[in-house]
Amino acid sequence: MALTPRKKTLLWIIGIPVLAGILAVSLYQIPFIHEKLSWRIDELRTRIKYALNPPEEAVFLPEQQDELATIVQETLSALTPEATATPETSTPEPPTPTPTLQPLPESVILEGVQYEDQHNRWNYCGPSNLSMSLTFWGWDGNRDIVGEYVKPSDKDKNVLPSEMEEFVRTQTFLNMLIRQGGDIQVLKQLLAAGFPVLVEKGYYEVDYTGTLGWLGHYQYVTGYDDSIDSLLVQDTYITDGQNHWTTYDEFLDGWISFNYIFMVVYPAEQLEALNTALGPWIDASWAAQHGLDTATAQTQSETGLNEFFAWFNVGTSHVALQQYVDAAYAYDQAFAVYAAMQVDDVSRPYRIMWYQTGPYWAYYYSGRYTDVINLANTTLLETVSEPVLEESFYWRGLAYEGLGDLDQAVYDWQVALELHPDWDPARFQLERVGAYP
Repeated sequence: MALTPRKKTLLWIIGIPVLAGILAVSLYQIPFIHEKLSWRIDELRTRIKYALNPPEEAVFLPEQQDELATIVQETLSALTPEATATPETSTPEPPTPTPTLQPLPESVILEGVQYEDQHNRWNYCGPSNLSMSLTFWGWDGNRDIVGEYVKPSDKDKNVLPSEMEEFVRTQTFLNMLIRQGGDIQVLKQLLAAGFPVLVEKGYYEVDYTGTLGWLGHYQYVTGYDDSIDSLLVQDTYITDGQNHWTTYDEFLDGWISFNYIFMVVYPAEQLEALNTALGPWIDASWAAQHGLDTATAQTQSETGLNEFFAWFNVGTSHVALQQYVDAAYAYDQAFAVYAAMQVDDVSRPYRIMWYQTGPYWAYYYSGRYTDVINLANTTLLETVSEPVLEESFYWRGLAYEGLGDLDQAVYDWQVALELHPDWDPARFQLERVGAYP
């Protein structure tokens, strides 16, 4: 039966958009088109999700503080103190001496840096900065080689320092050192000795709602000048990021949100020079304790957003020292400060768990499995446009296993492995319980 002109017109009206949609989907699968457009589509999806459910309104409130306090009290009460003689006094052994540092020059600018930006990539500051850190020492590669390994999914929100260290250790001829509790002085010592420094710090940007929002960001520090109290950084994000000067105070204000963490890439033959430049930071435990002392003091001196970061850093330092109950208490204080913050011109730093996993360590190893699960749910369901944080799935799986729900644990580890293929932590857990693949 022949189609009437009206039916033909309707078929054209319906068919053309359908064909256009099919064509668009097909074109989107072509690698170079997908590479150019995927981050823009993700950004649009994020804007829609956040407009409907503002992430800065999401609040996690721990529930198991009282339960933990009861357990600790019962444990202490069960201990029977033993009578002891007056202890003998002894002279403590002096700390291992560190080399005497020479006076630093007023200004240092390191040459040989090959600048890379993160433009036209999604969440690529980690690969771009690590690539610069490697090429400085003669590595022949770029941000995409790094990204294929540390960030196999373009949806991954962040690359952890430990993931960077793994890439350097397994994929290059170089090495990486990671320390917490840094300050301007140790950065200057390293730069004066010829070592650029990679740091992770906070960054503030006005989003599409007009609110000043916090996010995590890596920067590569390649010089300093005391005459202007400034550091020279390579910033992969901003338009004038190459050889960008930032004052010491501005730098510290962003650095506080990551417990003053810093990383140094170095060749093996430079280890002795690096150790000398580090001074006491050569000892990871000393560095963590130094970070703890700094953060503890800041909980008394800082207010608002920086008070939250100070308490968070107390927890992170305790985790580094494997003092998990103390860490859990500090994170409780941080989240209480967070909940009390007003959402005005500066939004709450709702992305904090995208970049740092310390609270998961603290709550899990304190036996607070319910708090691990609740924190992971808040992070996955309320702070991201889609649940793509493999670390949160991983820790939620461990907590479910701790509560006896192995099926849910296996599901979470499988999702983590799908999000980050060949990710060792998730694969290890699945192998351990006989569920891989």
